[in-house]
This record gives sequence, structure tokens and C-alpha cells, in this order.
Amino acid sequence: MHTGAQYHQFFLTSRREVAIRERFQQHVQRLLAPGAVVLDFGAGTGIDAKTYAGKGHRTYVYEPSPSMRAHLELYCRDDIAAGEVVILDADLPCQVDAVTANFAVLNHIADQRTLFAQLSGVVRPGGFILASVLNPYFLGDAKYSWWRNNLLNLVRHGHYGFATESGIHRFTPRLPARAARPHFHLDPVFPGGVGKLFAPYLFLLFRRT
Repeated sequence: MHTGAQYHQFFLTSRREVAIRERFQQHVQRLLAPGAVVLDFGAGTGIDAKTYAGKGHRTYVYEPSPSMRAHLELYCRDDIAAGEVVILDADLPCQVDAVTANFAVLNHIADQRTLFAQLSGVVRPGGFILASVLNPYFLGDAKYSWWRNNLLNLVRHGHYGFATESGIHRFTPRLPARAARPHFHLDPVFPGGVGKLFAPYLFLLFRRT
């Protein structure tokens, strides 16, 4: 299990993860109107939240891990003091224009239907959810036995899970697309086509209906 400090250091120094985060944040910024309000769901140590707040977006954060949240409070202390980053509990008492969930937050949640129903009460009409999820098609994982052993499950059922410390679930985009209805609809997945075979994460954009 990573501590908040270990996670924070890794995600600020790993070239791959830094590049993925930059692409995700670029997608978010293209979608946000000036002054839009954001909920960073599964905010980790606050790296994304600090960026959104720095761009003029009041940012609510929810992070269930005490270790991650403690580091978030340290990393974003000035933003929190200024009211630009606001820490929430699991009830998510806020109204926002967008929800972001970066680096496989949805892969930790088995009951996605309940989650999307809750977020439908948080996201304003015309708003969206942007999530990055582990790509089940990523050929870079084909070297692992768990990927090969579960390929048939992915084709047949669209998802699979296996015993890990963090309880990761892997799924095709159609699983959260079904869970999101009728509150949200899924836009085309990025990357599309053969590009998805070479990307460790997929970006899923859900529009509020």
C-alpha cells in the first residue's frame, strides 16, 4: 500500500504518469468554461485539484484514504486556506459543473450504478464527468498472466476482477456506460480505434442528460 507521500512522489516524477496527467488535465481544461466549479472525486494527494484551482476553478475534493487526504491537506494548504479547494465527506454536499476522476478511481468501485446516481445529484444540467480508467485492451499488459487468463472473461462479460490489495476491477467502457444511464451518456472513448491498444488508460466522458 502506498502512503500519501510515496504516491505523491511517484506521480510527480514518473515520466509516463506525468504525461498521462497532462493529457487528462488538457481534456478537462478544454471542456470547462471559465470559472466552472469542479469536484475532483478520488483526489489522491491533490495534484489535479491544485491545478484546477490555479486555473480559476473552485475545486471540491473527495478522497477516502486518510493517508492521501493528509498529504492533500499539506500540498493544497494555501488553496484550502483561500477557499479555492474545499474538502468534502462522502455525502458530497456540493453542486458542480464537472466531476473529474483521474488515474483509475472508477476501477476501485464495484457498484458504479449507485455512484453515478449519487453524482447525478451533484452535476448541474449541461455538466460532465471525465474519468481515466485502466485500459483492458492495453497490449503492454499482455506480458502478465492475469491479463491473458482473464481475456476470455473480458470478451464474454466485459469485466473481471482479481484478488489484489486495492481491489481493482477491469472493464470495457460499456460497463460504466450502462451504469451511468439514465443520468449520463458516454461520448466516444479516447483514444479510439487501434490507438486504444497502446494506451494504458482510457478517458471516458459522460455528459449529464
